[in-house]
Amino acid sequence: MTQPQLQFGPHTVQPPVVLAPMAGITNAPFRTLCREFSGGKGLFVSEMITTRALVERDAKTMRLIHFDGTEKPRSIQLYGVDPVTVGKAVRMIVAEDLADHIDLNFGCPVPKVTRKGGGSALPFKRHLLRAILREAVSGAGSLPVTMKMRKGIDDDHITYLDAGRIAVEEGVTAIALHGRTAAQHYGGTADWDAIARLKEAVPEIPVLGNGDIWSADDAMRMMRETGCDGVVVGRGCLGRPWLFGDLVAAFEPDGGAGYARPTLKEVAAVMLRHAELLAQWLEDEERGVIDFRKHVAWYTKGFSVGSEMRKKLAIASSLAELDALLGELDLDQPWPPGADGPRGRTSGRNRVVLPDGWLNDPWDRAGVGEDAELDTSGG
Repeated sequence: MTQPQLQFGPHTVQPPVVLAPMAGITNAPFRTLCREFSGGKGLFVSEMITTRALVERDAKTMRLIHFDGTEKPRSIQLYGVDPVTVGKAVRMIVAEDLADHIDLNFGCPVPKVTRKGGGSALPFKRHLLRAILREAVSGAGSLPVTMKMRKGIDDDHITYLDAGRIAVEEGVTAIALHGRTAAQHYGGTADWDAIARLKEAVPEIPVLGNGDIWSADDAMRMMRETGCDGVVVGRGCLGRPWLFGDLVAAFEPDGGAGYARPTLKEVAAVMLRHAELLAQWLEDEERGVIDFRKHVAWYTKGFSVGSEMRKKLAIASSLAELDALLGELDLDQPWPPGADGPRGRTSGRNRVVLPDGWLNDPWDRAGVGEDAELDTSGG
């Protein structure tokens, strides 16, 4: 049996597994951890980079687009609502050799993005979506351009099939679909049937599925049930960077050597390495450990740690303090039953914040002006 693979322009991704961009998460240190567990296999995408911030060479943004020499291909996700600014950012990436692959964000559901008409709100405006894709693809030259999107704004404003056809017509290389609307945020259950319908609608290019992949078995089930060409993993790898090793094993013709079931001692070692990588990347130990704090609950989920110890771990401010606290745990604990499953944001249905009059006409560009471009990267 031949192992499935994705082809993004000149880049072969085998197995067809992609790390989803996540604000404040998929920075260089986390991507390094995930690549180490996967043996370098898969595609690992940066945090969301706003096109305005990139064009203006914002200092934080320039740090976020840094890739180390082992990252191949270098994958950047761009967010923008203005075709001209998106085009400038893409041409800058090409001219300065900043990346090998560009992904466009049309899936973010957070209010500060959708109220500007961006993220998961934007595909409702069909002509605007087409204009952005056209600028990106024409400016990218030989670099492949992909896009990530949701089903639509809400159940009354479903956009993914129209958006998929527009993407094909404009030369997009592949599409990832999160099987939720913006209104669902991360609540409920992802609609994998929508992924199957998109695959049927755009057979010309690869379709990747996203949503509710908490284990390698979930990924394989999504592939079987939807016919998608690959999977995009987001919240499922929070506190579980070894999931990418599981995914590599799952895609082996013989099922590989089994899945990781680390003891708490092994998890603690990964936690400390994650914090060390953040400290090195930020060139500041305290900032690195503080940035790591949000990961504590995800790594320790399912283990008997105790609320007081979790609090102590979540306020550590040095590597030595973190190491000492981890040493106080019952590190012989085996992998706990039920440790997989939902992590990260699980909020249910919410009203989607949109520009005034956004839903009046899907064919105009109302509500998108120069001030709609966000000036900071990372979500």
